[in-house]
Amino acid sequence: MFSILLDSSNTSLTVGIAKNDVLLESISYEAWQTQSEHMIPELDKLLDKYNVERNQISDVVVAIGPGSYTGVRIAITIAKTIAAVLPVKVYAISSLRCQKDGKNPSICVINARSGRSYFGVYEDDKVLVEDQILTNDKVQEYIAEHKDFVVCGNASYLGIEGKQPDIAKELLALKKVVSPVADPLAVKPVYMKD
Repeated sequence: MFSILLDSSNTSLTVGIAKNDVLLESISYEAWQTQSEHMIPELDKLLDKYNVERNQISDVVVAIGPGSYTGVRIAITIAKTIAAVLPVKVYAISSLRCQKDGKNPSICVINARSGRSYFGVYEDDKVLVEDQILTNDKVQEYIAEHKDFVVCGNASYLGIEGKQPDIAKELLALKKVVSPVADPLAVKPVYMKD
């Protein structure tokens, strides 16, 4: 069976397809404010390329935020639409967590604007610091205190070069450690407010 992998929570979009939990292909590129125009056509290209019939889709793994207010909703809406018409499972994954660097201790960041960051810390399958909003100063302090951790995500706004994640690969890996949501149509975006 096939898994669909979706993320539009930040400035890029990621669409992937896996068969029997093996990643076949993913597409990821900058698409700031155009994810809604490109995500479905990119998904259709992958489904057509691998001759996937709609009834062969078993699940959708989707990043649910935090991130861009509109961006987060795009992938979730597509996942919920698929779940409304097909009997699929939906796995909801933190947008920060799917940026981690495999099993390595990872500080994951997304620009939350106004001098703040969405921030989470992970190692392998463990959450070391729950997703939250921190001031950029606090994030930089944490990074300075944890020099052996990998900074992941587009951290240029912090003056740091973060490791660019393979989001599709991480979404697929995280599917194995989270449970599917009880009601796919009730999946909600994660918007962090302080």
